[in-house]
Amino acid sequence: MSLNMKPLADRVVVEAMEAEDKSAGGIILPDTAKEKPQQGTVVAVGPGKISDSGNLIKMSLKVGDKVLYGKYSGTEVTYEGKEYLIMRESDILAIL
Repeated sequence: MSLNMKPLADRVVVEAMEAEDKSAGGIILPDTAKEKPQQGTVVAVGPGKISDSGNLIKMSLKVGDKVLYGKYSGTEVTYEGKEYLIMRESDILAIL
């Protein structure tokens, strides 16, 4: 998948996974009761952060990584009809 959006500095663009339609007990959830997903796939990565000494600190994430992030992390944007989250690399909790 090619995304024509290039995040700046230490930001990443994440495509969130779909929210669960059923609870663990098998109850079908309406849209208003669905939990916000906390997992997604990295679709674009910025070049990295510039340190105080002027050196580039490279990103440890790469396109295609499955990640876990905080429930309310990032900024939601719609680009070319799809929903994405733009967040700093430090908002990512783990690579799955």
